[in-house]
Amino acid sequence: MNETLSKAERTRQFIIEKTAPIFNEKGYAGTSINDLIQATGLTKGSIYGNFENKDEVALAVFDYNHTKVNDYIKEKLMATENSIERLLVYPAIYRNYLKIPFLRAGCPILNTATEADDTHPLLKEKVTNALSFWKVSVENQVKRGINRGEIKPDTDPTEIAVILISLIEGAFMQAKVTDSLTELKIAMNFLEKIIVSLKD
Repeated sequence: MNETLSKAERTRQFIIEKTAPIFNEKGYAGTSINDLIQATGLTKGSIYGNFENKDEVALAVFDYNHTKVNDYIKEKLMATENSIERLLVYPAIYRNYLKIPFLRAGCPILNTATEADDTHPLLKEKVTNALSFWKVSVENQVKRGINRGEIKPDTDPTEIAVILISLIEGAFMQAKVTDSLTELKIAMNFLEKIIVSLKD
């Protein structure tokens, strides 16, 4: 934890880090104040002394979980210059999500979206922005690949981004519901074929 933060900021960060996996696994409605107390070892008064309510904790936790996933993906993307290899990072990560501690409970975008679509407008807005960020990121990778002569010039960046996200999130949902990785692996293999077919 960052020592340059104030005691209050460190406590807030501690609460966020300790409760992040619980919110991702149980969802907003399924996470109780007792879960937060148990995860942090803090009293209800101490938690609500740092956050106005559970909503505020949930919003901060979503940002934390989303940033963690983004930073992990970005690190993998930056490890290679080739545009096709960068796009192949996505199926590689999500095929092996059980080996990544903060993804074991599932994708925070999917987990939050399925719950917050109608019941929690602020969380829904966070998810909408996260999806938009992901879409633009993939579109930019495709555009970069076209400019570098690594991806076919007639490739539609938006089409690829929408298909990639839909395949990943749909396969993730099936894996969670069935407790089986079969459909996820099939979808990620198919996504790899789509990406490889973009080579110029």
